[in-house]
Amino acid sequence: MPEFVQPAVHLIGWTTFNAELMRKLTGWTTDAEGGQALAEAAGRLCFKSWQKPNPATATNAGYLANILRQQHESVVEHATATFYVTGVSRSLLTELSRHRHISLSVVSQRYVDEANAAMVVPPAVADHFGANAGLSSVAASARSVYEGMVNVLTSEGMKRKQAREAARAVLPNMTETQFVITANLRGWRDVLRRRWHVAADAEIRRFAGLVLAELREVAPNVFQDFPAEPFGTGE
Repeated sequence: MPEFVQPAVHLIGWTTFNAELMRKLTGWTTDAEGGQALAEAAGRLCFKSWQKPNPATATNAGYLANILRQQHESVVEHATATFYVTGVSRSLLTELSRHRHISLSVVSQRYVDEANAAMVVPPAVADHFGANAGLSSVAASARSVYEGMVNVLTSEGMKRKQAREAARAVLPNMTETQFVITANLRGWRDVLRRRWHVAADAEIRRFAGLVLAELREVAPNVFQDFPAEPFGTGE
């Protein structure tokens, strides 16, 4: 029977910041590091506010809170975050690709054998025995047809890449995919505003929650205005 997998999001790339060089250039220091420090530096440059004249914005958290409140989010574009994502469906990938400001590198179904591809259960039916049984049956059938098509086409002389390209037509939306995804922090804020929301597709909302949890670890000040529960909860 097909393997059903759970989503996983791993932060593999994150902006660094040369705090010592910035101190030598401007005399300015901050209590943050990485992308958060870079965003503050970019913002302070605009007004040459290196001496932190306003106590309310003297900390990185206070400074970025004011920036976000005024919607001057261009400064957080200087920092990026990159994730290695597994255990999500091709359906989720289609939804995510609508965000034009992200960069994606995705496992190729033309080159990679999908005969043993894992499947992703939609969260809405994760605990529904009957629905899960139906999904298992569909997944097993699709994989069997896929493998049969590849074998027939290659035995007739077609290159394996072309055979897999044709056979992938039978694979369902729940087929697992894996990808590396990068966006600047303004881009991630845009993705999360739309996908960390009760009206979003259930799987991509779950994905957004995992991404937000990772971003809170490295850039809590940039995402300080995002709620613990999805937007729209309780409305």
